[in-house]
Amino acid sequence: MTNEGVDNSKRQFLTSALTVVGAVGTGYLAVPFLAQMQPSVKAMAAGAPVEVDISKIEAGQLIRVAWRGKPVWILNRTPEVIATLKTLDSQLRDPLSQESIQPDYSKNPVRSIKPEIFVAVGLCTHLGCSPTFRPEIAPNDLGGKWKGGFFCPCHGSWFDLAGRVYQGVPAPTNLEIPPYRYITDTLIIVGETTGEKTA
Repeated sequence: MTNEGVDNSKRQFLTSALTVVGAVGTGYLAVPFLAQMQPSVKAMAAGAPVEVDISKIEAGQLIRVAWRGKPVWILNRTPEVIATLKTLDSQLRDPLSQESIQPDYSKNPVRSIKPEIFVAVGLCTHLGCSPTFRPEIAPNDLGGKWKGGFFCPCHGSWFDLAGRVYQGVPAPTNLEIPPYRYITDTLIIVGETTGEKTA
């Protein structure tokens, strides 16, 4: 068989055209496959950092925000509350927070960047129930030793207003402190530390 009458330029054109069509077809098949491996918009939003304006939080007030599907508490502590925290060390399991989960900048007696603003994940470290905010001192149901804090109604764990766990309760560690940072004096981002994105 001879190649007489075969136009090599047509053969080269057809080969190139089929190569391009094959590459485009592979791309159309690959894009949906690769896209389904990416996290959904809902999943990305659930892990995204959350901006919180704290300018309207009154002294003694607690607000709640959601971050990564968890409740996060932001409490504006009064000077009296901050002074009371120092008197509780002998009643606490881990007063210096050596066993708790928290960023380095919160490893201090008040467990926060600024003493008056406390930020914590609102889940008991025992079985994950959400404790109630009980700022009153010595209520009838909690007794005279209660100086205000967070009470877990599921199994009775006590935490002070720095999220530190009392001795003799089921919770093994202090409340978790999430990563957070200040953008301004009145705006914080939960889920991010300075120069670091965690979402």
